[in-house]
Amino acid sequence: MMTRVPPPLFLISAFALAACASEAGGETTLVGKSPQLSAENLKRDTQVLSSDVFGGRAPMTDGEQKTIAYISEAFAAAGLQPGNGDAWFQEVPLVEVGVDESAADISFVNDGKPLFIGKYGIEQVIWTKRIEPEVNMADAELVFVGYGVNAPEKAWNDYEGIDMAGKVAVILVNDPDWETEGLDGEFGGRAMTYYGRWTYKYEEAARQGAAGALIIHDTEPAAYGWSTVESSWSGPQIEMDRPDNGAGRVAVEGWMHGDLAAKLFSAADLDMAALVARAKSRDFAAVPMGVTASATLTNTIRRQQSNNVIGILPGSKRPDEYVLYTAHWDHLGRCAPGEADEICNGAFDNATGTAGLIELARAHAEAGPADRSLVFLAVTAEESGLLGSAYYAEQPVYPLAQTVGGLNMDGLNILGRTNDVVVIGAGKSELEDILTAEAEAQGRRMELESSPEKGYFYRSDHFSLAKKGVPMLYAEGGVDIVGKGGEFGEAAADDYITNRYHLPGDEYDPDWVWDGAVQDLELNYRIGRALANSQDWPNWREGDEFRAVRDQSRAGLQ
Repeated sequence: MMTRVPPPLFLISAFALAACASEAGGETTLVGKSPQLSAENLKRDTQVLSSDVFGGRAPMTDGEQKTIAYISEAFAAAGLQPGNGDAWFQEVPLVEVGVDESAADISFVNDGKPLFIGKYGIEQVIWTKRIEPEVNMADAELVFVGYGVNAPEKAWNDYEGIDMAGKVAVILVNDPDWETEGLDGEFGGRAMTYYGRWTYKYEEAARQGAAGALIIHDTEPAAYGWSTVESSWSGPQIEMDRPDNGAGRVAVEGWMHGDLAAKLFSAADLDMAALVARAKSRDFAAVPMGVTASATLTNTIRRQQSNNVIGILPGSKRPDEYVLYTAHWDHLGRCAPGEADEICNGAFDNATGTAGLIELARAHAEAGPADRSLVFLAVTAEESGLLGSAYYAEQPVYPLAQTVGGLNMDGLNILGRTNDVVVIGAGKSELEDILTAEAEAQGRRMELESSPEKGYFYRSDHFSLAKKGVPMLYAEGGVDIVGKGGEFGEAAADDYITNRYHLPGDEYDPDWVWDGAVQDLELNYRIGRALANSQDWPNWREGDEFRAVRDQSRAGLQ
């Protein structure tokens, strides 16, 4: 899970689908009663999927084979049909690049004089997405490019006036206005835009012709600590296997610890604090640092198919219109080799969400076909950059223009029922009204994100489909736990981020409380079922970044 909001513990990810502005002009109404969802099923599936037997569910491992077999068998037992023709699986071509970490240090030189070595894991974590046995970055000048944003529509270009060929972009995480109190600003104020995501920053550095890109880690705007960086980006890295072998990427990508960045700015006789402050303005100009960096990455390369798992409950009246449920089945595998506990089991992230997907499949199949088809998609390689959902979005089994919308689950609430629901990216789509109505029917209130600077809308699998225009609403249970309050929920979420997120400590706990997960799944069920029995086609709001793509995809089909 590359996400979490406000804190990560309550991601119900209800991609609610709505009633307000629809092509059919009708009103979505609920049909039938809420399902009987089983907490015991959720416990069992989560415990099995997060057991050591599954090895942390890393793609392209024996753990993957166990995982996808378990999900497909559960789908079949629930009463679904195979979702890719006669097959349960959609093959996703991946390539794993493993860096020799013992030789992945970075040497820094200033004016011909060696400065120091940036030690791998301790001070920096680097990798390459170029599929080559060896990648060299030699004597590449560091250039501080502020937030590394090139946004023509905002008249903002941190790269203006500098040729980045052969150079290394040193980049701040998040958006220039992430410290703003409210939501007004060039980049949404406190709320992160896609320009603030690490994925964008590496992509833009490559478009600028850079040889390397290093993001300066800072816990608050990154939304996780250095230990999460180390566990998530060390070890073999997985990428989509593309025909160009990653030639369009920079040679070296990575993160540097804030302390290492401070040492570099000091060695370059630059005032880091002053430059960071200046980077918040569109008048900022990139600053050559006078320091060069060299690194050699020796790689092992392994190509293999991974798999998305797809099941379908065909619709009875309009089977060629689709409502989608998604969750990612993967986690980090053996993320701490040599440690007493080396497996990142990913119990919360995302064995719970996968268990929720299976339970929703059972509930819908038991209720019988809806008017539209219901598709259940368990995707691979979310932890590697939403790769499984991105592949489905690029190679959809069911036409995206005929996909009404979807609901995603990336971690279920295991602390208890909540009084609140949080909408992520509030105001983006026409889907929020039905979510609000259904939450209120449960006696719950809607709340805005408490940490919009962390950009959670762009950090889970719904984003892959949103980029292609499919309406997605991202919501999650809040932190106001019934009978315990918001402080309890906030503290539990902070504890998870600090001690378990992407770490071996994310393990199944028999003391988890499951009635909140059942509450959230009931919300997901009712929203999905309502849309599957309606004739509505929700859309993004006027002016939203995804509206034009949706309008184009639906043109001529109305």
